[in-house]
Amino acid sequence: MHSEVRELPLEQKVALTAGNDMWSTCASAQVGLDAVRMADGPMGVTGGRVDERDVALLTPCGLSLAASWDAELVGRVGEVIGDEALRMNVQAMLAPNLNLMRSPLAGRAFELFGEDPHLIAALGWAWAEGVQRKGVASVIKHVVCNDSETDRRNMNAVVADDVLRDVYFWPFEYAAKSGAWAMLTGYNKVNGVLCAEHGQVLQQWLKGDLGWDGLVMSDWFGTHDGVSSLNNGLDLEMPGPGRHMGSALLANGRMAEVESGRIDDAAQRLLTLSDRLKNRHRYQPAHQAQRLEVLEEAAAAGMVLLRNEGQILPFDAGTPGLLAVIGPNATAPCYQGGTFAKVALSDGIRTPLEAVSARMTGRTVRHAEGVPAEHRIPPLTQLPLFRSEGQPGIDVTYRRDGEEAVAAHEIRHASSLIWFKQMPGVGNLLALEGEGVVEVRTCFVAPRSGEYVFHLGGTGVVDLHVNGQRVGSFDGSVAEGDIMGKLMQAPHQVVTCQLEEGRTVELLATLRITRSLAHGLWLGCGVPAKEDLLEQAVALAAEADEVLLIVGETADAGLESVDRTTTQLPAAQAELIRRVCAVNSRTVVVLNVAHPIDTSCLQDAAAVLVAWYPGQEFGPALAGVLAGDREPGGRLPVTFARAESDYPVWSLTPTSDGDLDYHEGWWVGYRSFAARDLHPAFSFGYGLGYARFSQALVAVEGASVDRIEVRINVTNVSGRKGKEVVQLYLLEPSRREEPSRLSLKSFAVTHLEPGEQQDVQLFLGADAFSRWCSRQQARVLVSGGYELLIGHAVDDTVLRLSLQVSDQGGVSIR
Repeated sequence: MHSEVRELPLEQKVALTAGNDMWSTCASAQVGLDAVRMADGPMGVTGGRVDERDVALLTPCGLSLAASWDAELVGRVGEVIGDEALRMNVQAMLAPNLNLMRSPLAGRAFELFGEDPHLIAALGWAWAEGVQRKGVASVIKHVVCNDSETDRRNMNAVVADDVLRDVYFWPFEYAAKSGAWAMLTGYNKVNGVLCAEHGQVLQQWLKGDLGWDGLVMSDWFGTHDGVSSLNNGLDLEMPGPGRHMGSALLANGRMAEVESGRIDDAAQRLLTLSDRLKNRHRYQPAHQAQRLEVLEEAAAAGMVLLRNEGQILPFDAGTPGLLAVIGPNATAPCYQGGTFAKVALSDGIRTPLEAVSARMTGRTVRHAEGVPAEHRIPPLTQLPLFRSEGQPGIDVTYRRDGEEAVAAHEIRHASSLIWFKQMPGVGNLLALEGEGVVEVRTCFVAPRSGEYVFHLGGTGVVDLHVNGQRVGSFDGSVAEGDIMGKLMQAPHQVVTCQLEEGRTVELLATLRITRSLAHGLWLGCGVPAKEDLLEQAVALAAEADEVLLIVGETADAGLESVDRTTTQLPAAQAELIRRVCAVNSRTVVVLNVAHPIDTSCLQDAAAVLVAWYPGQEFGPALAGVLAGDREPGGRLPVTFARAESDYPVWSLTPTSDGDLDYHEGWWVGYRSFAARDLHPAFSFGYGLGYARFSQALVAVEGASVDRIEVRINVTNVSGRKGKEVVQLYLLEPSRREEPSRLSLKSFAVTHLEPGEQQDVQLFLGADAFSRWCSRQQARVLVSGGYELLIGHAVDDTVLRLSLQVSDQGGVSIR
């Protein structure tokens, strides 16, 4: 420990255990401690405002990166994020998310790296290491079992101790051993204890067993008891100023309850983080083209080809003919999910329709929407909004309670507005006396006659006036609770108005607020759909030589604080797929989704490509894959079941007592399918690509469980360059009292030209042959007979080896 930390006055040391403001830690010139500025992630670097002003590069989502199975590539994406952080003067990124996708209904499934602890650990750490190579901290989240969103602040994950350590804590253990600098706790409880106060996980396992020297911080407003949190291993309360830690400990007179040494230890960990950040790189503007290339490469590498009948893909871009591009996501794609890490795209981002049209040089490309996109709150900004002076945008004015004078004015270009702690003209929201008033004014010209559906909501009392008449009111006044969740859930009221085509419509929304941590206002408008969209699309499909049908979700389908209710596509989209496939057998369906879906409506499609949420380079990456310029390099990091009832976990709703039972135990995802001998629609690890490969055993070396090396010869037996993912699964010795245990333990990626071959190496260590013993609070070796299964997917293995492990850890290969 730095001697300077011990010499700091108590008041200064205590102050370091809470943030200084919304996004920064406290500084101390006396010990050379710089303030650490943070930003949310992982798909982009936010500016902290969660609105249209936070323009940044947008990478593929976590599930898309996981589908690449390519640690080296994921690391380069992490470097892009590190570069963006440097550009925006951010020292710490709140990412990646290393929780597990227990259920396909998980609201933040898009942000996760899948359903397998080993894959999550390896790729999640690759991303974090890429960020840290730039001298920027990766704050790994959310320790632990924040695997669902429903009632997340009250949810209590009830999970067996060995399962907690071997499954849910494993990605965090891997990161700690590998060199993570910081971690962030979840909002939830685990076995009755809040994550921010969980001494077993934070103090005993993370800092004790693993000897980890990094910093543990709370999620935003996720600290409830400063003394309990500090004593159990939390080092930093965020955001600041602290309500429970920092100077609040002294003000509350509770310092005597804090265990000896914990203040010094917490301060030291913050100083260690600050020291590590002193080696930050310099941002290089000239490297922007390379960054965009990485994002396009990563988007394509994560695209998973589920079906390709008759080798319809790749298209011959130069062959004359009509290509029909159909579906709402062709022109309004979902690039990202709805979290506080949402970023705004820069100008000039090409949609899938634009990119495909440009790449298919020899073809005529025509588009039909088919069905409208189904937003929870259709963005008001889809309309050409203008202010009273005729200029584009929205007028936002702020007033204090009882004052006629305008305290502040902004011109905005978004209809979802959020304020954290501060509001222009109103000031500190936590110190607000009386009411604050926000008025939003804008206009648009009705594009067609009919019934318009307006959505209005907020964290106070919201009134909506259309053409001077009050048409709706909503009271979303905030009580104590998950205010961050409410800002994402966006509760609202729906009202309808009949409008005439060509008439100017004047909108006025008024929000009245009282004291709170944060506030929000959201407005939306559903425009009457054009007539015969579906029939026009079907007619175009019947005329076309091939159809590219792009369907999927909207940016408010996957949300922080809200879990899904179904794996099915919107009914209108499912009907569109059936109708189009019925008239054109050469239909390629692209799924712009980020969780496992019900694939029953896809049976008649010639090809199916899962694109996930691919970030800003969706269009160019998709065009490259369709034309054969790029390989659809993805393999599934999750299981797509045949029926919803087949998933080992479905509901994520806690009981009335807040308990969410992790009843599946060790058997998460594909592990459960394997144990039950249940065949999914598409299995974990599956993906076709455009090339074909053979795998052959070269050698297995290793006399003990400490290090086993398996070498596999991979040969490209096709006429195309392609990518192979060699996957090694371990089948553990059977126990009479439990189902069989099959799990991923190693994998490797190789890219080969036609006819080329290469030996790849797969490694196993002692962790692969041990389990956590709750009684001993240690990992213990499991001796006996193991099977190594190696191949293309969990249910497509082509090599099988037997290993015998002795009680002393010796290995014999049969």
